[in-house]
Amino acid sequence: MTTKRVYTFGNGKAEGKATMKNLLGGKGANLAEMNLIGVPVPPGFTITTDVCSEYYDLGKEKVVELLKDDVTNAIKGVETLMKSTFGDVENPLLVSVRSGARASMPGMMDTILNLGLNDDVVAAMIKGNPDPAFERFVYDSYRRFIQMFSDVVMKVDKKYFEQLIDKMKEEKGVKFDVDLTAADLKTLAEQFKAEYKKQLGTDFPSDPVEQLKLAIEVVFRSWDNPRANVYRRDNDIPYSWGTAVNVMPMVFGNLNNESGTGVAFTRDPATGEKKLMGEFLINAQGEDVVAGVRTPMPITQMEQEFPEAYHEFIKVCETLENHYHDMQDMEFTVENKKLYMLQCRNGKRTAQAALQIACDLVDEGHKTEEEAVLMIDPRNLDTLLHPQFDAKALKAATPMGKGLGASPGAACGKVVFTADDAEAWNAKGEKVILVRLETSPEDITGMKASQGILTVRGGMTSHAAVVARGMGTCCVSGCGDIKMDEENKKFELAGKTFHEGDYISIDGSTGNIYDGIIPTVDASIAGTFGRVMSWADKYRTLKVRTNADTPTDAKKARELGAEGIGLCRTEHMFFEADRIAAFREMICSDTVEERKAALAKIEPMQQGDFEALYEALEGNPVTIRFLDPPLHEFLP
Repeated sequence: MTTKRVYTFGNGKAEGKATMKNLLGGKGANLAEMNLIGVPVPPGFTITTDVCSEYYDLGKEKVVELLKDDVTNAIKGVETLMKSTFGDVENPLLVSVRSGARASMPGMMDTILNLGLNDDVVAAMIKGNPDPAFERFVYDSYRRFIQMFSDVVMKVDKKYFEQLIDKMKEEKGVKFDVDLTAADLKTLAEQFKAEYKKQLGTDFPSDPVEQLKLAIEVVFRSWDNPRANVYRRDNDIPYSWGTAVNVMPMVFGNLNNESGTGVAFTRDPATGEKKLMGEFLINAQGEDVVAGVRTPMPITQMEQEFPEAYHEFIKVCETLENHYHDMQDMEFTVENKKLYMLQCRNGKRTAQAALQIACDLVDEGHKTEEEAVLMIDPRNLDTLLHPQFDAKALKAATPMGKGLGASPGAACGKVVFTADDAEAWNAKGEKVILVRLETSPEDITGMKASQGILTVRGGMTSHAAVVARGMGTCCVSGCGDIKMDEENKKFELAGKTFHEGDYISIDGSTGNIYDGIIPTVDASIAGTFGRVMSWADKYRTLKVRTNADTPTDAKKARELGAEGIGLCRTEHMFFEADRIAAFREMICSDTVEERKAALAKIEPMQQGDFEALYEALEGNPVTIRFLDPPLHEFLP
């Protein structure tokens, strides 16, 4: 294990690089790489994934001691570049603390922003700049920090703070947080600190050094939280990898109306089309975009608001895609019209988009055919077979509402309002649509149990959209016309009230929402699928067979390129309702004659299936397994 625990970057220099993601995590490695290729990135440092392993092996007290000098020295380097001092009242350095595993795990681990604020720092900042807009920014940052630190680090349920925010907005007659004044936000900060003390019995920590120590610890701790464990298990990410921790100076998208924040993709992650796709918010911080609290504007509108920063951003997008030779997912902030890149990574995409991007990158000369095949995650290709709405039924249907088509496919099911209910209904065999104001990482198990996801808030880069695309689950986000009543498990749309258990249908490609059930049909396979599969056939050395138990399955397997059946489980031929009765007659027969009579019914069924199987296979081999389960599995 390496003894170097902290790697710095900034001002065009970096101790790490993109190839070091096993040690620095994907985020840390790419922050270093962006520095090296001239992309505007705030300076900072990365604590390695090895330290995460030490955290779990040696304990937090030992790791805190091991890191103390390294973190202190790294902070001093950032202070020099930023010309500010961490913990200083008059000229404070405020930082963010973010996770960063070697494999992308969006929203699964913890982040702290605006760290370093306390009452004294806030008062000094406002004294040094009497502009009312600046005062509002300071109190906005402070109340955000108190809420996030309390929730993420100290595990005070965020609902207590959300209730205070909602109450304040209701009293002031405003809809969005951005409409609250500096005085309102100052009051909220005081209320938040009082709520913290009420819940924990102690004052909110004011020492920035202590804040940083606790934040670093909680990021390591979040590697083992329930949602991260579920995500790792579903995506085959080993527990032993650990996460890195990235510490950077804050750049403020919520500074004023000449600032903002956004998330963007160099290509459309839903379709693969070569066009910039993303969203941004004016006067906001990064979590506002991905959390879906406010529905953002399309990235193209940034050109009207911040033309210079937008044109620089376009050049950065080209630089990053040409450098990494893949579609990039980027987070950025504009502070006083100046662009800062905060993250880049190979973007998550739907299976359809993955095929389109792979083909386009070959055509553009960025990838070879072999490299393009290796870009495709085979597990995601089955999402191409997700159902679509029946064309005739869809033509006759009229949408009752529309959101953003965040993850393609079609779904219909019964409305549920919580992740727990989605799991419970799914366990009973019900198909459900999870309807939420916005999803959070804690909803992941309920999202997995749902046919589709519908959210009131959020955009194409919200948590619901990103996770649904990764799962291959249909999702419509940002339908602001929905009036939600989560407490009573109902919502209103287009003048109609929908209760838990009512049927709706959603189209994740168009964003349309329909009342009732619309029948679905198997999806057609796009031409890019065949092209990529032809490359796979060209370079592979293994033959591929499939498991199939019926003629229908065998026919579909051949259509999709299977070169035979690896296992035909004959017992599956008898589970249909019109066949199981004859099989039970055979099991329960008392005499030889009764058994022969039952077998006489079964024989033509099985013979017909075998003949149809062989015909479907067109001369390719099949392995037949005789009855495997114990007889009681065939009985009621």
